Amino acid sequence: MNEPRLIVALDFNLPEMALDLAAALEPNLCRLKVGKELFTRGGPQLVETLQQRGFDIFLDLKFHDIPNTVEKAVRAAADLGVWMVNVHALGGPRMLAAAKAALDDVAAPPKLIAVTILTSMGQAELAAVGLPGQAQDNVLRLGKLAQQAGLDGVVCSAQEAVLLKRQLGDDFVLVTPGIRPAWAAKGDQTRI
Repeated sequence: MNEPRLIVALDFNLPEMALDLAAALEPNLCRLKVGKELFTRGGPQLVETLQQRGFDIFLDLKFHDIPNTVEKAVRAAADLGVWMVNVHALGGPRMLAAAKAALDDVAAPPKLIAVTILTSMGQAELAAVGLPGQAQDNVLRLGKLAQQAGLDGVVCSAQEAVLLKRQLGDDFVLVTPGIRPAWAAKGDQTRI
């Protein structure tokens, strides 16, 4: 059977709510994303509970710090046995290399992906933080940086997916957040 491609975001503020949704899902049909708010409230115990129910976990903590700190954080995520973990590509080449090095001696390492440009950021916000040009150009530049560091893939808008596949290859993993029906509210998402 093929591995599930759907990642269900457990964007809840209470672990109980996340566990209720997980109870209605099939582990062979989807994976689960645990982000900052839920992990801060539920911690490693919540991740372990979801894993015991058979789910692969994408630990979406977007590590972005000095290289040594990110290396240790990625290793801690690997020690939890998560399926995927992410870092910010804007942390730079040394930080990305340190994140990758954290997994060198892990028997079954998680997929390591880099956040390129947050999908909540539009052109005005990119310019305000010193990233001129089009979002897709910045995403491609950061995607190349992640690939050069040996990461497995990136988080990007679905709008940039075709460009990244063409430039970075079919084996480079793309995670596209914020996917929803056209009629649904966009929330704080800008590029979905």
